Amino acid sequence: MEKTEKIYIAGHRGMVGSAIKRNLESKGYTNLICLTHSELDLTDQQAVNEFFESEKPEYVFLAAAKVGGILANSTYPAEFIYDNLMIEANIIHAAHIYGVKKLLFLGSSCIYPKFAPQPMKEEYLLTGELESTNEAYAVAKIAGIRLCKHYNQQYGTNFISVMPTNLYGPNDNFDLETSHVMPALIRKFHEAKINNESKVTIWGSGSPKREFLHVDDMADACIYLMENYDYADIGEFVNIGVGKDLSIKELAELIKDVVGYEGDIVYDSSKPDGTPRKLLDVSKLNGLGWTSSIGLKEGIKATYRWYVGN
Repeated sequence: MEKTEKIYIAGHRGMVGSAIKRNLESKGYTNLICLTHSELDLTDQQAVNEFFESEKPEYVFLAAAKVGGILANSTYPAEFIYDNLMIEANIIHAAHIYGVKKLLFLGSSCIYPKFAPQPMKEEYLLTGELESTNEAYAVAKIAGIRLCKHYNQQYGTNFISVMPTNLYGPNDNFDLETSHVMPALIRKFHEAKINNESKVTIWGSGSPKREFLHVDDMADACIYLMENYDYADIGEFVNIGVGKDLSIKELAELIKDVVGYEGDIVYDSSKPDGTPRKLLDVSKLNGLGWTSSIGLKEGIKATYRWYVGN
C-alpha cells in the first residue's frame, strides 16, 4: 500500500476499526475514507454500490460488524446473522465489481467448533458443532471467509481474512447487557470500588479459559499483513492472537488488582460459561513474521485508564 492510496475503513468508529485508523495514521497513510452509519448504511446494497462507484477505494479494511457477548448473541440471533451477512456480502461484492486491489476481512475466533482441539489451528474450521450461544454470529463470519475465498477462486481477487482472538482496548463496548467479558469486568470492578460494594458477582464458574489480544496489536497485525502478504501467501485465513490464555477467574483477579478493588469475587454458576476453552494457534502468523507486543497487565491498565477517562 502506498501512503497516498485510497483506503476505506468500514467500521472506523468501532474498537477494531478505530485502532486500524490510528495505526494507519501513525504510519503516515493520508487518504483514509471513513463514513458513519448515518452516512452509509452497509446493509443497503444499493448505497454500498453507489459509494464504491463514486469513491473507488483501492484498499478496504472490513471491520464493520454487529458484535456482542453471550447475552446479546443469544437474545438477538436473527439480527446478528442478518446484519453481518448483509454487511460483508455487500462490501465484498462491491470490492470485486469496482476493482479493489486488496481487502482484509475480520472474522472472529467463535467460528471454530465448540470442542475444537486446543490450540485451534486454521484447518479446524467446520470440523464440528459451533457453540450454540453465538452460532448466528459465527455462521455469518464463516460465510465472510468463504465469500473471500470463492471470489478469489472465481474472479482472481486478492481478499484476505484474519481471525482475531478476544480483543479489548479503547472504544470497547462497556455496556453490561451487551459487552464481552473483559470490558464487563472492568466496569463491574470499577463501579463496585466507587460504590464501596462488598462483592462482585461474575457470570459462570470462572473456569473457562480465554486468550486476550490488545486491539492496537490486532490493528498492527492487520496492517502488517496488508502491506506484506497476498491471498496466495496466506491461504484461506490466518489466526491473530498471543498464543497463551488464562481462566476467567485469573482474569478477574488481574482486573480486580488493576482497578484497586478490595472486596470479594462471587461466581454465579447458574449462568452459562460458553465454550470451555478458546486458544488460537498463532504459529502461522508468527511464521509470517509478526508477534504481539502488548502484555496483558499493561494492556488492561491502559484500557482501564481509557475507560475512566471516557
